[in-house]
Amino acid sequence: MIRTAVAGWGLTPAALWAMTPREFAAALAPPVRGPLDRAGFETLFARYPDREAADGGPTEP
Repeated sequence: MIRTAVAGWGLTPAALWAMTPREFAAALAPPVRGPLDRAGFETLFARYPDREAADGGPTEP
């Protein structure tokens, strides 16, 4: 692990030992996908459409 962190990630030993367990776990996790694209937005919108209140305005969550 130390070799990967120092050589693979380019961390100094001091930076590695200063990391919290949560930061280290996040560094090991697979990369997060990029921002939501239009197709992803349309999928979410179809699944969770906006609802309007009786007066025609938006509802509060």
